[in-house]
Amino acid sequence: MAIDELLLRLAIAFVALLALTRLMGRKEISQMTFFNFVSAISIGTIGASLAVDPSFSIRNGLIALVGWTVFTILLGFLDIKSKTARYAIVGNPIIMIRKGQIMEHALRKARLDLDSLNSLLRKKNVFSISEVDYAILETDGSLSVMKKESKQPVTKSDMNRKQPATEVFPIPMAVILDGKVNDDHLKSLNLDRGWLNQQLEFSGIHSIEDVFYAEVQKDGTLYIDTNNDRLH
Repeated sequence: MAIDELLLRLAIAFVALLALTRLMGRKEISQMTFFNFVSAISIGTIGASLAVDPSFSIRNGLIALVGWTVFTILLGFLDIKSKTARYAIVGNPIIMIRKGQIMEHALRKARLDLDSLNSLLRKKNVFSISEVDYAILETDGSLSVMKKESKQPVTKSDMNRKQPATEVFPIPMAVILDGKVNDDHLKSLNLDRGWLNQQLEFSGIHSIEDVFYAEVQKDGTLYIDTNNDRLH
């Protein structure tokens, strides 16, 4: 491919991509749903082929770019106008935690594990699942979190009448994940299975397998989320 042809292709691809992405709107960047991701990857691939692949004619490249853009815009209108189409294209938000309870079936549906859920919570400055009243996985992959009322930020007037709980440990730490004990975390907290079993007994739980998630709080108490699949 000659230099002048390559420069022409690069210029056409750049201008076409810039114009078409502006035409599709800012949602492509600000709300990257699965559909938006596929659309962006496909348009980028077509643009790259138009720029550097001599077997791909400029005419066919522009037709492919315009055609994919029109297809994306039409689906965008369907997304706005039809709830059924919206569900088919981008899906629905998924409630991961409801009234403080982890929804195990929702984790499986979203293909998330507890470590991933905790990671998303930490990005929201939530370091303990026990602080969460509701957590919703949005269609763009972000997590919306509503803390329990008792865990909401305090006001100046609250500070005058509320005293912080005594902290025994620096951060909350999970000691049971998916019904399995994390002995490394117990050891790092200078705790053992005997202590864990005793705490479970106090809560009326006689088998570790009945626990989906358990977390030692800063004040030394144990937060427990039972395994709904086993109990029902």
